[in-house]
Amino acid sequence: MIRATLLDYGVGNLHSLAKAIAAPGVEVVIVEDPLRALDTDRLILPGVGAFAPAAERLAPARQALREALQAGLPCLGICLGMQLLLDESDEGPGAGIGLIPGRVRRLEANRLPQIGWNTIEDVTDRAFAASPIGVAYYANSYVAQPTDPDAVVAWSSHESDRFPAAVRCGNTLGVQFHPEKSSAPGLAFLRAWVTSEVAR
Repeated sequence: MIRATLLDYGVGNLHSLAKAIAAPGVEVVIVEDPLRALDTDRLILPGVGAFAPAAERLAPARQALREALQAGLPCLGICLGMQLLLDESDEGPGAGIGLIPGRVRRLEANRLPQIGWNTIEDVTDRAFAASPIGVAYYANSYVAQPTDPDAVVAWSSHESDRFPAAVRCGNTLGVQFHPEKSSAPGLAFLRAWVTSEVAR
């Protein structure tokens, strides 16, 4: 049985994401304590909430989280969860986990937030090979900007702004889109990440 833990930042309903991840042989749990969330086989940082309050919630466990991910704990960051993998954000104060050096910036576009379907391009990550997803659902005004461009493993564009659709560091994958809202391909992508060694 694989234990998949959703870290609850205390700002939203995670049951739809939990339902999307559920699969035979997978136990899905929702945990509010970031330290207790590390006792798991797969850690998911959801895409619900704003950077500042989420960073505040993670603050007591920031170093432990970073060390666990550096040691190889498989982690999937979704939207805000991906942004929390970086150092800081223009959205608000507070420090991210700092696994991937860089800053979260505002999208350079007239129409914000970006809400709806968008294509995923220039994919180089194994998770997409295991379960391809070419179009995904987005709901965001901010995007990750890693210091090292090699951390970016997929791209998307909104108006004239090209931004990372996905980033990778070791066994940690961050995606700016919401796979749980991206129809059948998104659900397949999620479940493949949880259950497949190749996807991780």
